[in-house]
Amino acid sequence: MEKARQFLAVSDEASEAVSRLAVPPRRAGDNPSFYESFSLRGLRVDRVEPGLVVCSFKVPPRLADRNGNLAQGAIATMVDEIGYAVVHVEGIPISVSVNMSISYLCAAKVDDELEITSKVLGQKGGYSATIVLLRNKATGEIIAEGRHSLFNAHASKM
Repeated sequence: MEKARQFLAVSDEASEAVSRLAVPPRRAGDNPSFYESFSLRGLRVDRVEPGLVVCSFKVPPRLADRNGNLAQGAIATMVDEIGYAVVHVEGIPISVSVNMSISYLCAAKVDDELEITSKVLGQKGGYSATIVLLRNKATGEIIAEGRHSLFNAHASKM
């Protein structure tokens, strides 16, 4: 345990350098963050209808784990972002994630073409529930199924 503690210890110099960083707050409508750009670059929106968003995505090497599979964190990001996109209404402040549950069913390899479908399961007051399916276009296999719950106080009567 002591060896791990020493390895993870932060020097005074490094701590001071981080404390001097100025990170401006992000507002709705700002340009995408580095993280969003990195993880979602290459995502194509194929269809948008009320309560439905369908996208295509070719798995890039930058999002692969050491086994060459689409990383679970990248899948979670897609469930979060595309699950939010299906309930977003222009002009209303962003919703916050309340809960996300993801079942990882099958691996997607680098260069696999995925179809990502997000649907609204229901809405009541400021609460919205969505489902996001990631499916391999060539085989039809479901890669992951995510359920995403969001809340927006501006859409609520609270």
